[in-house]
Amino acid sequence: MYEYGYEYVYGHESSFSDSLFRRGDGEGVTNEGGVFAGARWGVRATGGRDFMKAMYKIGIDVGGTFTDLVLVRPDGSIVLEKSPTTPDDQSIGVVNGIGRLAAREAIDTGELLRRTGSIVHGTTTADNTMIEMSGAVTGLITTRGHRDEIELRRGFKESIWDPALPPPPPIALRRRRIGVTERLDFRGQVVLPLDEDEVRAALRRLAAQGVESIAVVFMFSFVNPAHERRVREIAAEECPAIAISLSHEVMPSAPEFERTSTTLVNAFVGPRIDRYLSRLVDRLRDAGFKRDLLVMQSNGGIMTPEYIRRRPVTVLCSGPTGGVIAACAVAERAKRHDFVCADMGGTSYDICLIRGGRPEIKSGWNWHHRYVVGLPMVDIHSIGAGGGSIASVVAGALQVGPRSAGAEPGPICYRRGGVEATVTDANAVLGYLNPDDFCSGTMKLDVAAARDAIREQIAGPLKLSLAEAAHGIYRLVNANMANAIRRVAAQRGVDPRRLTLVAYGGNGPVHATAQAAELGITEVLVPKTAPTFSALGLELSDHIVDEVRAYIGKATDIDVDRASRLFDEMKKAAASMLGKRKRELREIRYERYMNLCYPGQTFDMSVAVAGDGRLGVAEVAATIERFHARHEELHTYASRDEVPILRSLRLTSVGVTEKPSLPTIGRSSSPAPRKGKRRAYFDDKWTEVPVYDGARMKVGQKVRGPAIIEEPFTTIVLHRGQETSLDRWGNYRVQVGTARRRRK
Repeated sequence: MYEYGYEYVYGHESSFSDSLFRRGDGEGVTNEGGVFAGARWGVRATGGRDFMKAMYKIGIDVGGTFTDLVLVRPDGSIVLEKSPTTPDDQSIGVVNGIGRLAAREAIDTGELLRRTGSIVHGTTTADNTMIEMSGAVTGLITTRGHRDEIELRRGFKESIWDPALPPPPPIALRRRRIGVTERLDFRGQVVLPLDEDEVRAALRRLAAQGVESIAVVFMFSFVNPAHERRVREIAAEECPAIAISLSHEVMPSAPEFERTSTTLVNAFVGPRIDRYLSRLVDRLRDAGFKRDLLVMQSNGGIMTPEYIRRRPVTVLCSGPTGGVIAACAVAERAKRHDFVCADMGGTSYDICLIRGGRPEIKSGWNWHHRYVVGLPMVDIHSIGAGGGSIASVVAGALQVGPRSAGAEPGPICYRRGGVEATVTDANAVLGYLNPDDFCSGTMKLDVAAARDAIREQIAGPLKLSLAEAAHGIYRLVNANMANAIRRVAAQRGVDPRRLTLVAYGGNGPVHATAQAAELGITEVLVPKTAPTFSALGLELSDHIVDEVRAYIGKATDIDVDRASRLFDEMKKAAASMLGKRKRELREIRYERYMNLCYPGQTFDMSVAVAGDGRLGVAEVAATIERFHARHEELHTYASRDEVPILRSLRLTSVGVTEKPSLPTIGRSSSPAPRKGKRRAYFDDKWTEVPVYDGARMKVGQKVRGPAIIEEPFTTIVLHRGQETSLDRWGNYRVQVGTARRRRK
């Protein structure tokens, strides 16, 4: 059992006093989890695992504006911290943030790192590389006659009604895409042997063009990789400094275009990811951290840099994925299983629809920055909407985003040289943000400069008042984000009004209540850990290794013995990856999947194999029925008279880790703690509204809008007719139903 205690302090957190601990669920009872600017929750073990002997754990999520950090103390309590992101070298911002955590603990950085058992990291390096198209100079060696596969793109255009839409910037220019003589059939048998002289000529030609990374994609190499492996051997002789990505290692399955695109993206981002991780590992080692750094993957699992370097493309969207993991954990405690989670940071707005408490893992047709990545990924939709999104007047109309001021120079009110009005500037002008105590008191906002910019850049050209212009920015970015949620829900046949909105990120709670009212959503969940939610999710994640093996044929004709051997082969491969982590894992689980499609379909669907024992005919039949049912659920029809085609087998190996406990909050019958009043813009007019101290809020205390609740690293804006209170798990449950009825 555990004893819980609550202590409210100023400045550095002091030691827990035995007299503060209470049993049960009465006033003063708090949590297994957190420090929020002076308010501290903690737990100590009186039985079972002894938290006081555990080491520190650190979760780090690098965002476009801030690097978010979560420190899990040995006693189970949690510290939140933010540090400005350093775009030129994100590892600098990471180490700076760890230094801030060390200062909070009143120890030096080296001591903190020596006492840290794990660091889990989510990075935007791969995403930024694709957004900026700043990856390696990349070449492609492929089967002769197939070098334009990446340009044909299955004839797909993101906007079919825009004939003038240009193609995406090429990862590999046509002169750097070279076909060579070789050919395998679908069984992996050699039709044309590999012409090694042509390979050597191609490598020399690419090296002469300054290529830094090469993707190798041969037809049916996922069935027989011999030709691709031989290219790597020749490359080691001809150009050993050039990075090589083999398609059978990156995406060992059909279709051809998806495999080509995924391998090119891997080759393009790989060298930059490798350099970044090498710098970060070296900086951490020099600072005192001697263990393995762990990195979040897009499939929701964490692994070592050694594993990531094999397939660097897997870190696309790694930061937002951590937020989804945390949202599922928080929503589970709140008994919410169908919800949409939304992360609004400084640059982007990331959305994920959750059904049954788990996110959908998509594979095959994931578009990221106009390129397909055909690997398993948490299904996250992103748009350019964040606190740093730039507002401008285009052709006489207001536009917000997708351009962002990012971390440098950032919003004007940050005093870092920004000159273009942003969403954060509008929020400051509207009175939603505390200019004297922003970001837990580490920043003071220049509201006057934000007013001048919005007046000159927006209000003047549109002939609006300052308040109308700032509120227009607020409303327009809310509309953009609400439309993104509508689109995600509609694509899956879901009515958003039936969902809870889980809002997080530093800017999420400022906007979520207005979005919910517009969408007809009646409940918004804002965790106290929302400002660094993605970093927290990293510490709640498990190790995951995804392995795929090609197996093409009718599902009813599957050779169960061969399939079982392939599953065993994948299990051994995953075990070798997880091997040295086993001492830190509670258990390893294995999840088997078949990738199936109807005859003639381009894309397959990953379906969990029925049963957990030996694969037999009955299990195959039950899996086929699962495929029909899932297809009907997603696409409204099933063709049960057709025999599905089996494309490949997939094994997901999950190394389950020890998780930090999440906060619980004490109860109080006293009124919600006020900090004062502030002039803010509500209901199309300026009004004095109460401002509450979120760090001291407890269960049982209610706040009605219009009002503002200030947490150390975020702000919750409540509009008229909205009401919130904390649940015992540390979630603000905002009820917006009253606002809906008022609008009707």
